[in-house]
Amino acid sequence: MQQVLVKFNDVEQVRNFINIIDKIDMNFDLGLGNRVVDAKSVIGVFGLDLTKPQVLRYDSDDRRIMEKITPFLAAAE
Repeated sequence: MQQVLVKFNDVEQVRNFINIIDKIDMNFDLGLGNRVVDAKSVIGVFGLDLTKPQVLRYDSDDRRIMEKITPFLAAAE
């Protein structure tokens, strides 16, 4: 299981993120604490508090996935 923090700056970034992961045949979960949604769900993602970094979880060691989501990774704080 991979787990990374992602952060979105605007609506267009969220749309781009969902379009990218939607093409990958795998489940992605996004959220913090008890509020976790299907990361491919536009409604689910917009229901999260996107002012804070969110945890993205997926079950793969494929480095190509990480390359595709790199633009959305939260900067280390």
